[in-house]
Amino acid sequence: MKRRHFIKSASLLGLAFSAFPNNLLASNSISCELLMGKGTPTLFGNGHKLLLQAHEAFLKMKAEALQEGINIKVVSSYRNFNHQKRIWNRKYNLFTSQGMYGFDAINAIIEYSTIPGTSRHHWGTDLDIIDANVVQPKGDVLLEEHFQADGSFHKLKQWMDHNANRFGFFLVYTNDPSRKGFQYEPWHYSYKPLSKVYLESYSNLDLVEILKNEHLLGNDFLTPEVISTYKQEHLLDINPELLR
Repeated sequence: MKRRHFIKSASLLGLAFSAFPNNLLASNSISCELLMGKGTPTLFGNGHKLLLQAHEAFLKMKAEALQEGINIKVVSSYRNFNHQKRIWNRKYNLFTSQGMYGFDAINAIIEYSTIPGTSRHHWGTDLDIIDANVVQPKGDVLLEEHFQADGSFHKLKQWMDHNANRFGFFLVYTNDPSRKGFQYEPWHYSYKPLSKVYLESYSNLDLVEILKNEHLLGNDFLTPEVISTYKQEHLLDINPELLR
């Protein structure tokens, strides 16, 4: 894919919304610590870490997929701030060691990885998945080619395309050529009944002020202009179904 440059059931979904605490939906108030992966959320799961409603919906989806011979396995779910910071620092050091200047290194990182404190994986609502019932590809399992025709996880992708939304899960970074920000990720799904509320709260944070105090590698290049563009293109230019 061309690198982007930076600078069938509505009822089940309705039930999922109704299961979310009404006072949180009404106040749209989630602490900055929870939004940034610095809090201590109550998480559930064996082999994954999700908020309760997302966990229960995932188990239902997994059980139905198993009837079709698909064993949905979570590769990544909740990640805290420090986990994301380690990913960021490792990649920043790698790219700068290859001769990339600060801005170029940041651009390379944010093709797929988020700035620490801005990841949807901080919320306990998002997960990266594969099919554990097939022969696993060598190397990185989270590559677009594995989800295409003749790829190991193509059957999983087809099943998710037809069924995931019924359980409240939506692809985040779609294969829409007009979409900016993160590259297409056919493995990354978000539990909309919770993540929509988290995103609405997150949009109110002053990311410029928050991130400048985090002492990230390359912090001097995270200018207000860079953060503003990143917010619009990476955090908000996602599957429109997750914004409605």
